[in-house]
Amino acid sequence: MVAPPADAPQMPAWPRSGNDYMRRFRHAGARPAASAGDGPVADLFWTHEGPIAHKWHHYLPLYQRYFAPWRGRPLRMLEIGVSKGGSLALWRKYFGPEATIFGIDIDPACAALDGRDGGVRIGSQDDPAFLDAVVAKMGGLDIVLDDGSHQGAHIRASLDALFPRLSAGGLYFIEDLQTAYWTHFSGRNPRRQGFMRTVAEMIDDLHGWYHPFAANRPATAEGVVGIHIHDSIVVLEKGTRSEPRHSRVGTDPDQGAPA
Repeated sequence: MVAPPADAPQMPAWPRSGNDYMRRFRHAGARPAASAGDGPVADLFWTHEGPIAHKWHHYLPLYQRYFAPWRGRPLRMLEIGVSKGGSLALWRKYFGPEATIFGIDIDPACAALDGRDGGVRIGSQDDPAFLDAVVAKMGGLDIVLDDGSHQGAHIRASLDALFPRLSAGGLYFIEDLQTAYWTHFSGRNPRRQGFMRTVAEMIDDLHGWYHPFAANRPATAEGVVGIHIHDSIVVLEKGTRSEPRHSRVGTDPDQGAPA
């Protein structure tokens, strides 16, 4: 093996925790004027006066885009990661009193928030039995918002356990995926081990009609009908996949008959 020249450019190291990025992008001021048209979720966030809620600004219009059809309906939403309870309070105000909203967290202190804006259960997002019990208590599942540990293995474990339980037409949100590029969350080589690699596998599965390879992620392969990738957010749509067909309509001018 030939060694690279001594003056060859060095590849930058993967960031470990992302703390420098968090400091770089922190906004400590008032609501930016550019967010004025971001919709009701943003309005609720910027006027929130309850327990701390922490959101990246560009998430707010994305919540509105995907959650608006569910507003005012008796949906069932599970948020992974409770922290101080501010996010649960935000969802209660947004979705209204008919929504069944639960949050899970590993911090026992979060149990004190049970019943305030929704149900709170203490347990790990990578424990399938615990997740099954929570979903059973909720009576089903329409929306999952994973804002938990951000560890790639934990995200995959939750997805494998919860996506099959999601209702048809349901949404599975995974946020803060900038962490997939930081070694603390994704191992020594985030490009190979991070959750974005799992997203690529699901994209391959979505197109499984067109190649001979086995499904990478059996828990999601049959139910994912849409994968939406945004900055640090992935949204999965649950539905029924039908074998694709194609047709031609109109008249072929060379044949003089329907195409």
